[in-house]
Amino acid sequence: MSSNNSSSNNLLVPQATAALDQMKFEVAQELGIAIPQDGYYGNMATRDTGSIGGYITKRLVQIAEQSLAGQAGQR
Repeated sequence: MSSNNSSSNNLLVPQATAALDQMKFEVAQELGIAIPQDGYYGNMATRDTGSIGGYITKRLVQIAEQSLAGQAGQR
């Protein structure tokens, strides 16, 4: 791990940060999970944070599949 960065999750497209944050809040709201306003997730249950991450991953895979299906249809 890099000693300069506190997170190993580096975005390949830094401009995607706002969209991913928006998706996180949308998914949490759909699941009925409150996201801490102070940004500290240490008091959240692991099950809740895992559920949010899992649903985000599922949604991103769906978006990618739709994008690939659209590209295949254009050939």
